[in-house]
Amino acid sequence: MRTSARKNDLATWRRCRVILDFYNGISVIQLAKTINMVRSTIYEWIKRFESEGVNGLISKKQPGAPPRLSLTQIDELTSAIEMGPNVCGYSSGIWTGPMIGDLIFNKFKVRYHNNYIPSLLHRLGFSVQKPKKKLAKADKEKQAYWLQIKFPEIKKKPIKLQA
Repeated sequence: MRTSARKNDLATWRRCRVILDFYNGISVIQLAKTINMVRSTIYEWIKRFESEGVNGLISKKQPGAPPRLSLTQIDELTSAIEMGPNVCGYSSGIWTGPMIGDLIFNKFKVRYHNNYIPSLLHRLGFSVQKPKKKLAKADKEKQAYWLQIKFPEIKKKPIKLQA
């Protein structure tokens, strides 16, 4: 329990606490109510503890699917991203998720879903940058004039201006 507390492994700590309480005489029904868990899960923890000891309670990393790109391919991809989209044959000056997905498919014939690309980039040490929607050098007076005078003239429905 101390090791799991030091490692901030709450799941392992909780399993150890339940096993300790069980062997101190607290019923499975009471434990299930206390931690809001189904009884079958607690029985499974007890079974694992009895067969494997403390090691049966330790959280294990789920294996997941094998990586689609080899370490060499990951290094190639990282180098290509660092060189920039222009060097890789794209007309844009900045990378987008779909462009990186396209690059991966063209180079390695592997497809990743666009929603996974930011996770992949983060794993490779890149951070996803999102542009600000507000112009940094915009003239506040001209914006106010446009919002209050020009825009209402061309808008068909009346708008509510926020302060």
